[in-house]
Parts: sequence; C-alpha cells; structure tokens
Amino acid sequence: MTKWPLFSLTLLLILAALACNVASPPQVNDESHWVPDPPQLDDLPAETGSVTDVIDGDTIDVRIDGTEYRVRYIGIDTPERGEACYDDATDANAALVADRTVRLVKDVSETDRYGRLLRYVYVDNLLINAELVAGGYAESKAYNPDTTLYDFLETLETDARSTQRGCYPTGIFSR
Repeated sequence: MTKWPLFSLTLLLILAALACNVASPPQVNDESHWVPDPPQLDDLPAETGSVTDVIDGDTIDVRIDGTEYRVRYIGIDTPERGEACYDDATDANAALVADRTVRLVKDVSETDRYGRLLRYVYVDNLLINAELVAGGYAESKAYNPDTTLYDFLETLETDARSTQRGCYPTGIFSR
C-alpha cells in the first residue's frame, strides 16, 4: 500500500519532465542562428520589402514599393492551422521576420496557384527558409521547378530530425 504514493509521485515527476520538453520557438538574436553561413543566391533576381504581417510558419505579407504582397517561402512546409506545432512554427517565423526588412529571392516561378509570390526570404544574410528547417519548425519540400536549395534544405532537415529539434517530437512531420 505504501508503494502507490511513491509510484504516483514518480509518475508525476516523469510527466512534468516530459511537459518541459515541449518544443518552443527560438529566441532569435543576431548572435544565435541555426545556419550561420547560408547560400546567398546573389545570382538570382531579388527585391527588398518590409514585413507587415506573419500569416503562419511559411507565409508572410510584405510591402514592396508601396504595394502589399503575400509571400510563400520556397522549399519548405510548416504545420497548418489546427495541426500540432502550428503555433510554434508561426511564432518561430515571427521571431525571425516580424517588422523586419527582407530580401526576397526568386527561383524560377513568380507565383503559386494562390497568387502568392514564391521566394527565398533573407533578413540581412540570414536565410529564413533554412532557419525554420534547421530549427525543426519546417520540413524541406521540393516544389518543382523551384528547387535550387532543395538539397541544402534536405540536409538541414535530416539534422533537425535526428536531433529532435523544434516540432519533431510531436510527430507532425511524417517522413
């Protein structure tokens, strides 16, 4: 009979420890990044704009020369609204880009079927697409023909998966 209180206490401590291991968005500053030296893609067309809204983990609104555009990040996919880790991925994206000036680099396609600009997104020299994958908040995804950085992003995903960073402990990414 005296074993039950000890068992209950042990179980409670284990559950508390597991709860502390839930993914949380990165606290981003200029000194700490998952990908310190990403490809810059200086040979591809680019424009600069200001982030006006973070829609979710892989979509932002950007003002370019006075016009607002919705921008979908190339080569990545994040959890959708209602899925595990949606809020964490959105918060991670916001921590990286909210109210910042971004450089938007085009691969091959101008827009997707929803009319969103398709771009690699940089804040200074930081490639946001790569940061989200390396942090475990996005998975790499090949959307042909925009695959210039697919192999690079895939390598980052493999590392995030093997170290169980970000959203990986939730099982949201099914590969």
